[in-house]
Amino acid sequence: MTSRTTPALRRALLIVTSTALALGVAAVPAHAGPGADRDHGPAHDRHPAGEPLVIAHRGASGYRPEHTLAAYRLAIRMGADYVEPDLVSTKDGVLVARHENEIGGTTDVAQRLEFADRRTTRTIDGVAVTGWFTEDFTLAELKTLRAKERLPRVRPGNTAYDGRFEVPTLEEVIQLVKRESGRSGRTIGIAPETKHPTYFASIGLSLEEPLVRALRRSGLDRANAKVVIQSFETGNLRRLDTMTRVPLAQLVDGSGAPYDLRAAGSTTTYADLVTPAGLADIARYAEWVAPTKNLVVPRDASGTLAAPSALVPDAHAVGLRVVTWTMRRENQFLPADHRIGSDPDAPGDLAGEIDAFLDAGVDALFSDHPDVAVATRDAWAAQEGAA
Repeated sequence: MTSRTTPALRRALLIVTSTALALGVAAVPAHAGPGADRDHGPAHDRHPAGEPLVIAHRGASGYRPEHTLAAYRLAIRMGADYVEPDLVSTKDGVLVARHENEIGGTTDVAQRLEFADRRTTRTIDGVAVTGWFTEDFTLAELKTLRAKERLPRVRPGNTAYDGRFEVPTLEEVIQLVKRESGRSGRTIGIAPETKHPTYFASIGLSLEEPLVRALRRSGLDRANAKVVIQSFETGNLRRLDTMTRVPLAQLVDGSGAPYDLRAAGSTTTYADLVTPAGLADIARYAEWVAPTKNLVVPRDASGTLAAPSALVPDAHAVGLRVVTWTMRRENQFLPADHRIGSDPDAPGDLAGEIDAFLDAGVDALFSDHPDVAVATRDAWAAQEGAA
């Protein structure tokens, strides 16, 4: 199958982007500038049905601190089909959007003297972690904190937004998605991920019930709602399958095993989940399988993309759709054949990597840079339609 965008064209676009960065201009569309969270921007409010979906990974986290309303809003205005809030619980049982329940790296809590005594060590999924944890804060206390960029060395431009945004609740994310759906005239989806469900259940803060209640209150607990619930664990997805009608997605890492299975003494690994038999079992309780991208298109010994694995056709054979993660534009996250220059933090050929995964047949992908993903997907789909 021919490439949808030539390497030369992609390189030319990236030269423009790099020049803009060197001049101090944000390397994103005009509506993504510092005051642009209030813009009405974008050109990507609609696309033909049936194309592979773009899910904004923690929002437009390549351009704003992740898991903030600003990051979700920008992602939607860049054309993302879904936004992804990772969910953890507060002390008073409210679901909030954070990548982890340890928030020392994503908020200003370490600089807040009134919370110095909350620093502690907890064992999360069998690993000792030291820091500040959402489950030790009420929602009111958490709302006094402000988000900051998690990868400041990789994305220094995002640090300009440090201290500006709150930690949002799931309810606030849902309301934002509804407002933006009305503004844009298209229905935006939401793909919440339950983080460490076995751990939270063990401390009396089960994630499943408040998640389902929130969906029901918002009229989203239905099979045709644009909602997909994700988890790296299996037991809570099986439980959710009995609690809600929305589609479910089994996340699959490249190594190790689901924590709930390890905790129960099972020897089942993530590798076992993506065998034909494992995929057939996932299809009993989920509609999607969500493997890390190297399981879909592996890299060879030199770090370049190799031939696609059998995972996508095997998943499709048992009725599962496939969403892969995570597409990021910085060289350090890209395969060797799609890097440009030697700076690990410089932008590489993300469009080329996305093309390879679309050619491999994925039904959706997560990206920190939804503008690039949407533009690449649209060009790929147009080429497919013309073929």
